[in-house]
Amino acid sequence: MIAESTRTRHAPIDIQPEEFRALGYQLIDRITEFMTALPEKPVATDKTPAELRALLGEISLPEQGQDPASLLNRAADLLFDHSVHLGHPRFWGYIAGTPAPIGSLGDLLAAAVNPNVGGWMLSPMATEIEAQTIRWLGELIGYGDCSGLLVSGGSMANLVPFLAARKAKTPWLVREGGLLAGEGRRLRVYATDQTHSWVLKAADLLGLGTDAIRWVPTDDKLRLDTTSLRRQIEADLAQGDIPFIAIGTAGSTGVGAVDPLPDIAAICREYDLWFHVDGAYGAAAAVLGENAPPEFAALAEADSIALDPHKWLYIPLEAGAVLVRDANVLIDTFAYHPDFFLEPQDKIHYYEYGPQTSRGFRALKVWLALQQVGRQGYQQMIAEDIRLAKTLYQRAETHPELEACSHSLSITTFRYVPRDLKEGKEATEIYLNDLNKALVEQFHTSPEAFLSNAVINDKYVMRMCIVNFRTSIEDIEALPDIVVTMGRQLDRQLRPAHLR
Repeated sequence: MIAESTRTRHAPIDIQPEEFRALGYQLIDRITEFMTALPEKPVATDKTPAELRALLGEISLPEQGQDPASLLNRAADLLFDHSVHLGHPRFWGYIAGTPAPIGSLGDLLAAAVNPNVGGWMLSPMATEIEAQTIRWLGELIGYGDCSGLLVSGGSMANLVPFLAARKAKTPWLVREGGLLAGEGRRLRVYATDQTHSWVLKAADLLGLGTDAIRWVPTDDKLRLDTTSLRRQIEADLAQGDIPFIAIGTAGSTGVGAVDPLPDIAAICREYDLWFHVDGAYGAAAAVLGENAPPEFAALAEADSIALDPHKWLYIPLEAGAVLVRDANVLIDTFAYHPDFFLEPQDKIHYYEYGPQTSRGFRALKVWLALQQVGRQGYQQMIAEDIRLAKTLYQRAETHPELEACSHSLSITTFRYVPRDLKEGKEATEIYLNDLNKALVEQFHTSPEAFLSNAVINDKYVMRMCIVNFRTSIEDIEALPDIVVTMGRQLDRQLRPAHLR
């Protein structure tokens, strides 16, 4: 070991211990003040891209270095004052969980140690923490003893097992010969139009083409119709195609719909398809046990599951999880062994489990939160999110200017309908879609709340998703008046003369 006082190199990017300690204390104080004041801050920014760029300043890369304290303070000011705050009690737009404070500290610790969780040799403890985290996530949702890895988010958490399914179910050496080795035989994917757009990316990226997807019809609750699924599989087999994966959704992005997972599992077993469940949002609700949707019992039958801790487990971005029954299905898909990898084969090497070689330590923040909260804590928070979403649905049902449209898990959809408009006429429905679209756009820059949208049976509706441990009943009770006030104002501006 060389004493610090004898070292001769002083790099511009280094920070000496006392200065680092002072900077850290100051930054933590500022973050604490930010989190404390968050409920009183605007949810979103109304600044335009040009205004934000002006705040950054149109300057070239600096030739000389700058003081770290002033840089951190400026960065904090910019982010605290000009962001869409996903941790705000009234952020209900997209499915992005309110970040757990222990997760933020976990990210700091992970970045300080900076293990490369690609191979065990560079990350022995981090690798074992990630493996334990994956097992705990499986236990949490009733998937039992499982394997897998952490990835960036839902798209990757679905794409990784999609590729594993292609390897496992293609009847030729697809890794070596690619799709051309199939001599014209077409691989087929089964999903609904409620499946997240990751499936389009996956079919495109893996060379199948988006036309390989068979869009299975849904029922009146936007759930996959299994009779149509069976009929489509049989039709594809009859023409020589190769059905290889059926995707069930455990909580759709739009309305929180839960597909008939037990029936899909049975069809997959019958026809030897890979059964994948996109539970990126909703699978966490399986922690509720008997109080979860009964379809969630079939999670245990899936070949693979996508689960995003950064959604309903309230972990800071990025944290998506791939769960599989058998690690070998990932190793068979992703493992290559160049000469410069000298890793013993009796240890976990995550570069064999997914597309990344160098990997950050995403697992630490999840591991910490799972232990801080425990199963009972997650049951309490997830149940409360569902209860609050249901309360909003009930408020919309009884409000004279709101129309309740759907409620599932922690997602409620509704729309604003001026009381003097008669619904049902085509012109009226077109206007209501335009009016509610304008409302959603206004909510995207509103200081009071952040909502998104869904489309249900050709109706453009407002959508509220609660994956937010800071949301309270007071926030829910305030929302109808906010919507109606904004809706009346927009209606006065937008209503065409023939509907007045």
